[in-house]
Amino acid sequence: MDIKNPIAIITLHDSLIAELGGENGLISEHLLLSALMRPFTGLADGVELYPTITDKAAALIHSLIKNHPFLDGNKRTAAQVTMIFLRENNYEIIFTQNEIIEFVLSIAKSEVDFEYIKEWIGKRLSVI
Repeated sequence: MDIKNPIAIITLHDSLIAELGGENGLISEHLLLSALMRPFTGLADGVELYPTITDKAAALIHSLIKNHPFLDGNKRTAAQVTMIFLRENNYEIIFTQNEIIEFVLSIAKSEVDFEYIKEWIGKRLSVI
């Protein structure tokens, strides 16, 4: 899956809503595109703002949750997209269901900062 492709993410979101429930719909394609592109942004001199896989995963999950591009299911979609991104780069995050629920809720409630998000992912990251 091309995580930079908003159509792919919308399709994934729609399938999660169909499977798990919630209100379907996109609030803003611009907010979605912004969230999907954030991990790959850089400076004019070519320096990446998020150079490591952990940085990129943290930027992705944070942006998808905080930009809130969908009517419902933003946290579920963010977690799923981040796991797919990591898997496609030969990584996975090891966590329990309760841990991921607490993690995404803490991001949504602004209870954690970006450094914590990177640390949480980094501690659970495993090469596959």
